[in-house]
Order: sequence, then C-alpha cells, then structure tokens
Amino acid sequence: MADPSQRNRATEDWNAKQYLKFEDERTRPPRDLLAQVPLASPRRVVDLGCGPGNSTELLVERFPSAEVIGIDSSPDMLRQAREQLPRCTFVEGNLSSWMPEQGIDLLFGNAVFHWVPDHPKVLARLLQSLPPGGVLAVQMPDNTNEPPLMLMEKVAASGPWTAAIAQAQRNDLPRPEGYYDLLRPLCSRIDIWHTHYNHIIENHAGVVEWFKGSGLRPFLAPLDAAMRETFIAKYTDEIRLAYPARSDGKIMLKFPRLFILAVR
Repeated sequence: MADPSQRNRATEDWNAKQYLKFEDERTRPPRDLLAQVPLASPRRVVDLGCGPGNSTELLVERFPSAEVIGIDSSPDMLRQAREQLPRCTFVEGNLSSWMPEQGIDLLFGNAVFHWVPDHPKVLARLLQSLPPGGVLAVQMPDNTNEPPLMLMEKVAASGPWTAAIAQAQRNDLPRPEGYYDLLRPLCSRIDIWHTHYNHIIENHAGVVEWFKGSGLRPFLAPLDAAMRETFIAKYTDEIRLAYPARSDGKIMLKFPRLFILAVR
C-alpha cells in the first residue's frame, strides 16, 4: 500500500517494519474485499501497491494457480514482500502512470489509491484496460474527518514546522456517487460500500504507532529528529484527549474504509 507519489514530497522510503506492527488489523480490509471478488480461477492477478506483501499473500492463498504480481513504489516494502513471498514477482512502479499488460484478470488495490494524485481517473484507466469479466477491486481509508487525521493537521498548524509540512494533509475522498458515475459506464457491474472497523488498540501510544506507519509519514518526513519528537509528543497528547480509554484501558479506534468492486 505504499504511496506512489509520496516520494515526491518526502525523501524517506516507506518502512515495512513500522507498517507491519498492526499486520492483522491492516489485513482485515483486503480480506473482506477479496471475499467479494467474483472470480474462480484467474490466470494473472496484480496487487497494486502491494506493500510488504500481506495483501499479496491473501491473493496467493485464494488463487493458488494464478500468476500473482505485486507492484509498489517503495524499495523497502518490495524487499519485505520478496522475502515473504519469493515465488511471486514484485516490481517497482508508479501507479499514476503504470499500465497493466494484456491478460490480467484481477487488479487489486489495498489502501493505496487515496495516495495517488487524481486517482479516480487512474481507476477508470485501469478498469478500461481489463478484458471482459476482469475485475478491479479497491479499498481506501475514508477517515479524513476522523480525529487522528484532523489532529495531525491541528498539530501541524501550531508549531515551528508549519511551513515545512504545509502540503502534508490528505484530501477527502470523492463521494461514492462520484465513483459510480465515473466507473459505471465502463463496467457490467459495480458495487460500492463502506465498512467502519473498530480496531482495539492497546493504548494511546499504540494509536500513534499505527499512524506513524501511514498517515503521519508526510508530516514527519520533512522534520529533523528533534522536531519529530516534539511533533509526536504533541500529537500523542491530542490523541489522549480525543480517545477516552475503555473499561479495560484499551482504545477503540474507529476506521471507516471505502470499497469499490467493478467487473468489466
């Protein structure tokens, strides 16, 4: 799920180890998406923004006879994926311009397209590349109005780092109706739905660790070590106020996600 455009805004690569601290929770959405894919035995499957291979592994398990290919922009994510799944093919690429080869039956995108500039047009282009019966299956976080992302912007606007991270915030996703109107003329069937996950996190520091592996990256990457430490401390204080501990001391993290499944 690494960001194909982030490397233009930050010099740091994605960190597979950080991302995988919550591997089970992060793998639930692609598992739920894959359960809706109406294919029995596709020949070639591509995991778009494959990250460290957790979603790719699901595809291999579901379609053991298929050729499964992973594409990602992050060398560290690809290194981890190759170690985990040495029999799969993993290639470095940018989804903004990448075009699939002929003969691909499933394009699967787990938590990646919200990072891609003008991603609705990219989705339309990828859907059009599929043969009849081919499937585009995508899920994206739809949480820009949830406290963790809103608080990133709040902290970013209240410190000496403001100028350095002025463009770090993520845009809202389009409304589901927008995706429908764009993609429906290009396919024989389309399903669009939301799922709200409630992840149980050990403590407030755990919530911060979660987002250090994803949404906090563009905020932290331009900062030096001292500024990062101060930013994270302020952000942790805000998270503590936004999420009262539950009866057992743990934190319930609400996480909305948008799912799109289109059959060519």
